[in-house]
Amino acid sequence: MVRPRFTGSFTQQPSIPDEAIAAAVAVMRSGRLHRYNIATGEESETMALEREYASWQGSRYCIAVASGGQAMQIALRAAGVLPQDAVLTNGFTLAPVPGAIAAVGCSPILIEITEDMVIDLDDLAVKARQTGARHLLLSHMRGHQCDMDRLVRLAADLKLAVIEDCAHTMGATWNGRRSGAFGLAGCFSTQTYKHLNSGEGGLLTSDDAEFIARATILSGSYMLYERHGAGPGKETFADIRLDTPNMSARMDNLRAALLRPQLRMIDESIRAWNERHDYLARRLAACSSIQMPHRPDAEAYVGSSIQFLVPGISSGAAREIVDRLAEVGVELKWFGAEQPVGFTSDHHSWRYAGAQSLPITDAILSGLFDMRLPLTFSLEDCALLADHILDTVAVLASKCDA
Repeated sequence: MVRPRFTGSFTQQPSIPDEAIAAAVAVMRSGRLHRYNIATGEESETMALEREYASWQGSRYCIAVASGGQAMQIALRAAGVLPQDAVLTNGFTLAPVPGAIAAVGCSPILIEITEDMVIDLDDLAVKARQTGARHLLLSHMRGHQCDMDRLVRLAADLKLAVIEDCAHTMGATWNGRRSGAFGLAGCFSTQTYKHLNSGEGGLLTSDDAEFIARATILSGSYMLYERHGAGPGKETFADIRLDTPNMSARMDNLRAALLRPQLRMIDESIRAWNERHDYLARRLAACSSIQMPHRPDAEAYVGSSIQFLVPGISSGAAREIVDRLAEVGVELKWFGAEQPVGFTSDHHSWRYAGAQSLPITDAILSGLFDMRLPLTFSLEDCALLADHILDTVAVLASKCDA
């Protein structure tokens, strides 16, 4: 059967809400784009965003920063990570995660993953003990959460400080508890392809007053830490303000103005993402050649992308799946490629991390496919995507390595 070509754009996000555009125009007309440039008695857009995000997330504190990557770097420094320390993280994640570890002068120690695309907690325990590492930068890669209850118990036993990379889990929960609330800090991204869109941007949350005070100074407060919407009292900064360097990684009022109305709409967006994700997941799961990751009952996810495995597929057949789907307008990513492509890379291309043996992760990535699901796609679009993927996999999945 000849199916119509898919014509949707995998990079087209919904337009910015009119309310956000009006707020951004008001900021531009005021000329007060810098977060600390406010008139007496006024609250800046960035202050308001921090207060509103902390309330929505259920955290005591929040600071708004320039990017999700900066949120992770600042969190590591504020957590007491020192140059040359070993920092544990997932072997399967995106490059900014090990990049944040390298950026603070530390060595990423990569942990194996499971077929459900989450960190292998047994391998985590082994490598934590072997290396003596005291910090875990836990990546909820592509929105998949490990057993967070077990992770918390294990971190306590290993004396690990946990920083969560929640770039793909803003709004997700585990047993009703928000992603980002299980460790010392949660790091969130507002880059264009994330759940809130300001082009670039980040949010850092915590319930620890001294940690967030250090993070606030690191972000570049210029001693204006009282001009924050969700920060600790000024007494917390008494020594921290003099001992902590300024890294100048602030969010500005223009981006905050774009984000606040989107935050008020995020629960509706999550429902829409999951409707699209779950439809596709049901269709793909019906194919005997495709293996979908298991989603535990405890996990409430945000399906802004979808992943599936074709176990045993050869590298040649995997490339052919990607190429054939591209010919009909479907942009599928494959994590088993030898070279990084766009946003897709694996640990072999992170030379700054040093060569590390991850045979289980490598075997999983060799058959792992990934696809964005922007909210500009309709359910009819998702039906056509499923048809094209199933047609192509049915033809090529039998091509396995000898």
